[in-house]
Amino acid sequence: MIYMDNAATTRVTEEVFEAMKPYFCQVYGNPSSVHWAGREARKAVERARRQVACALGADAREIYFTSGGSEADSWALLGAAMAGGQSRRTLVTTKIEHKAVLNAAARLEKTGFTVKYASPGPDGCIFPEEAERLADGDTFMVSTMAANNETGAVQDTAAFADIAHKNGALFHTDAVQAFSCGEWNVHARNIDLLSLSGHKLHAPKGVGALYVREGVLLSPLIFGGAQERGRRGGTENLAAIVGLGCAAELAVRRREETCRVKALLLNRLEKGILNSVQRCTVNGNGPLGRVPGITNITFEDVDGEALLLNLDLKHIAVSAGSACTSGSVDPSHVLLAMGRTREQALSSVRFSLSEENTEQEVDEVISAVKAIVEKLRSMKTGR
Repeated sequence: MIYMDNAATTRVTEEVFEAMKPYFCQVYGNPSSVHWAGREARKAVERARRQVACALGADAREIYFTSGGSEADSWALLGAAMAGGQSRRTLVTTKIEHKAVLNAAARLEKTGFTVKYASPGPDGCIFPEEAERLADGDTFMVSTMAANNETGAVQDTAAFADIAHKNGALFHTDAVQAFSCGEWNVHARNIDLLSLSGHKLHAPKGVGALYVREGVLLSPLIFGGAQERGRRGGTENLAAIVGLGCAAELAVRRREETCRVKALLLNRLEKGILNSVQRCTVNGNGPLGRVPGITNITFEDVDGEALLLNLDLKHIAVSAGSACTSGSVDPSHVLLAMGRTREQALSSVRFSLSEENTEQEVDEVISAVKAIVEKLRSMKTGR
């Protein structure tokens, strides 16, 4: 079996799993309890908070644990919009954001807010000038992802942060796909809010984090007790939080080697496919490049879903786009925003590699893609 859908989710590594294990059956107290069992659990949560903060160049008190990247994105947008004293009513974001951001933006529109959407160029990048044109004195936030989850295209977060702050607005970035392959210092980058998801960096599903710069007003999205310093109710997911802390620390420690390996593997995969399969094109490759490990390729005259299913029959896991839209027959909103036709979008497949993939696996995938594409094209033409 070959797994190349790491942008959808990664495997929990042995080190992360071993770090989590004691917090299922041994240290199992409620972190809010005052007795010894609760205190031990609280220590673990706060240690993980420091690990995530260190990975982001933040202070531990600026890290809030969530159920994942989608909640972190929703909380950033809706929480800032609902914050006390918020007189501004405009959000500036982009057409290529994750559905967590786009659906939160749609919710704001339904409640009377104005949302302005910046369009990408054909390379999948948002021109800062486009966001600058849209932002004004009524803007409360500019929200752009750091790297696109479907194409891997890296966005100029520094430019967008400057645009937001020039207009007196907050800047939020979804760093779910970008975290593992880039150095982060949220204070130096002037980021006000940043979203993370555990299962994209070898931690478990169901845990994430939102960085909130000290002093930023944010209304709760989930109400309950006084957990997360009164900003996010609900008993903390202890073992998963420990896993996220461990994974974040390991990601920073191994970042250089991880990025090097993924870049080499991706280059081998792309060259192999482009050299052996006719009429195929890589989507998204702007001036800042792509995060190592993600490539989105359009195969002309090939149904992307058919290619995916045929690869699955060979026990090769890839994706037709974001896992959050699986089961949908609609073409990728990201590719359509980039100017691809509906047919081109439906003929596209995303390959997302991990440092755990091998050159042998890459070569097997290249061979399988070549054979399947030739078969599907011959079936379509009747030759």
